[in-house]
Amino acid sequence: MSGTIVVSENGQGRYQQDVVAGQHRLLADEPASMGGGDAGPAPFDYLMAGLGACTSMTLRMYAERKELPLRRVSVELAHHKVDIDGVSRDCIERRITLDGELSPEQRQRLLEIANKCPVHRALSQSFVLNCALAG
Repeated sequence: MSGTIVVSENGQGRYQQDVVAGQHRLLADEPASMGGGDAGPAPFDYLMAGLGACTSMTLRMYAERKELPLRRVSVELAHHKVDIDGVSRDCIERRITLDGELSPEQRQRLLEIANKCPVHRALSQSFVLNCALAG
């Protein structure tokens, strides 16, 4: 499978995981407050990092294509639970900071474009998860 991510326990901590993404090696763990060793980002941290990176990259691509004076993009994310009609739902807050001599219209358009990044689109829709267990 193209683009496959392999995650496996590494035996070095209660919840520690080795994450292999192509040529990249990452580490995941739970924070101490959840019984882990805090040796790496937690799963939701990786999810938010993916959204933040995709948002920033999408804005950079758009700004370059439109030749906008965008100097720097920063995306801050936080995860928490919210109650909607008596059902607890996951909520990711995303704060985007745009540095550059941008007009109010350009800033507004960039914020609209942020919602078009592929990860934002995927998270905003219902996923189809194919769960298959091996051996």
